[in-house]
Amino acid sequence: MADRTQPAGDGVPQENHGVPGDAAVPVPAAPTADAERATAPLDGAEDGQDQASSRRAGRRSSDRRSRKKRPDTFWGSAREILLVLVWAVLIAFVVKTLLVRGFYIPSGSMENTLQLNDRIFVNVLEPTFGPLERGDIVVFEDAKGWLPAQPDSGGGPTDAVYDALAFVGVLPDRTDQHLIKRVIGIGGDTVACCDASGRVTVNGEALEEQDAYLHPGSAPSELEFEVEVPENHYFVLGDHRDASADARVHLAEIADNGAFISHDDVVGTAFVIAWPLDRFQLLQNPDEVFADVADRSAGGS
Repeated sequence: MADRTQPAGDGVPQENHGVPGDAAVPVPAAPTADAERATAPLDGAEDGQDQASSRRAGRRSSDRRSRKKRPDTFWGSAREILLVLVWAVLIAFVVKTLLVRGFYIPSGSMENTLQLNDRIFVNVLEPTFGPLERGDIVVFEDAKGWLPAQPDSGGGPTDAVYDALAFVGVLPDRTDQHLIKRVIGIGGDTVACCDASGRVTVNGEALEEQDAYLHPGSAPSELEFEVEVPENHYFVLGDHRDASADARVHLAEIADNGAFISHDDVVGTAFVIAWPLDRFQLLQNPDEVFADVADRSAGGS
């Protein structure tokens, strides 16, 4: 019986009776799927918190950079705008001095060609090339005192700004020191009124002004006169003869050439009505009115 052996590993569990050295060691249980699902969001939350913190830090950094750049951007834009304005004023001043100049019409003396409050541009370059032509519409300085003295209104800040902008050519000149009329006679011409038909004559040639530019209903002149225009001077009349205090009114001052405009006082010739827009038009010289007039200064009779 002692030789009987017992098969090993018969699968019958052996009971541990607490033999020293054989203490049971607990084995960690494998995590279940539920545990994995429960712990996974914790890792994602940490990642999300890190990303959110990074974004906030990035925004703060971007805000700091924006605050640093904003002053530079503002002053840079301000400098650019100021530079553009300075260049605009300089260009306007050069254009006014060398090319064109703006004026507004304060009276009806040139109706219907020019009407009250029309804005016109004047070619200031043309007088530098020589004498003007008969029929030109000319702006000139009131060097002979044709206009009555105007009281000094004192003006205000608005007037001062307007006058400054007008001086550099940005706005039309509205000062009272200029007049605008039409050239009828040039140096050497004999201008007279009137022939048997009531027309103005230049060097004996009658002018057909009525349909060309004369205000409807206006006579060529209610005053009789005959004058010889000095060299380098002009005899000028308004298109609305009944409402124009032109050269005819100053014939008594003829001894001092008060009835004539010096070429040196000419600002330029009007070439366009620029405002209002419904009045926009180019101003043409009515050559046909003076086509048959002989040039006395060139040896005409």
